[in-house]
Amino acid sequence: MPHPTRTVACLVYPGVMSLDVVGPMQVFGSANGERTGHGLPPAYALHLLAEAPGPVTTSAGFALVADGSWADTDPAGVDTVLVAGGDGVADQLGHTGMLQWLRHAEPQVRRLGSVCSGALLLAEAGLLDGLRATTHWCRMDSMRQNYPAVQVDEDCLHTYDAAHPVYGHLFTSAGVTAGIDLALALVEADLGRPMALAVARRLVMFMRRPGGQAQFSALLAPETRHAPRLAALLEWIPSQLGGDLSLDALAGRACMPPRTLTRVFQRELGTTPGRYVERVRVEAASTLLAQAQASVSTVARLCGFEHPENLRRSFHKHRAVSPQAYAQRFGAGALLD
Repeated sequence: MPHPTRTVACLVYPGVMSLDVVGPMQVFGSANGERTGHGLPPAYALHLLAEAPGPVTTSAGFALVADGSWADTDPAGVDTVLVAGGDGVADQLGHTGMLQWLRHAEPQVRRLGSVCSGALLLAEAGLLDGLRATTHWCRMDSMRQNYPAVQVDEDCLHTYDAAHPVYGHLFTSAGVTAGIDLALALVEADLGRPMALAVARRLVMFMRRPGGQAQFSALLAPETRHAPRLAALLEWIPSQLGGDLSLDALAGRACMPPRTLTRVFQRELGTTPGRYVERVRVEAASTLLAQAQASVSTVARLCGFEHPENLRRSFHKHRAVSPQAYAQRFGAGALLD
């Protein structure tokens, strides 16, 4: 029995992140390409919806062309709606027309999801209250502060679950490229795993990325604007990963008593000095493993874990995979102990 053609609509607006739009839509387009290559009809009809048809300037400066208006679109005729994110999302939070359309569309469409900071629009519309949701890492605090009824999950690529009665219908995805992972999961639910694997091969991507978001690469080049008292220390830490980064050593470097340093870390960064150092060390180890620059044992030593078992424990905590698995999936090849 042939698959029905499903209409997938992505909502765009001025300042939208281009990759939030074209990444997921390309996954659906590639699924169509795989099917037509085998003499089958396309599975998806793809549309961009804006406040009005026509060019929409993205945050990158170039324009995408919306072929329709969400205001003139009957949600009953749409299978899946995706709300893209981007710098322009802040201006849309007060757009009552769009928010009302999303509320109206939610019970009528089979699936309604967001990419990256598009989750803020779903939250503003009240659609995520009481639900688990994720978004771009830099929007996590905003989501928690402004939408306390939302259960924010920092460590997932997306919340879609085809078998779940709620998360198979209403879902979110993390920062930028996680929208591609989300779209691939939707294709798998619609067309089966073999088709999703074929699309993943075509796009040269992992079928399912292991672990959580792992979006915190900024730790190696810390943003010190919000932690002025720690700026010099945070800049110094990455250069000393193989050395003594105990609380006493950090306090001596910062010229503060250990208890004071701990309070400053909690106030300005929301974590302890020890946890911060561990995350920076895991980030550095991830980079070395992905570049296949050293064995797991050597990486553990260089990054201050002393023993591979300590590295494994920290990797499982922060990446939800072993160092070996990370190297195999993201690096140039498997690394040996």
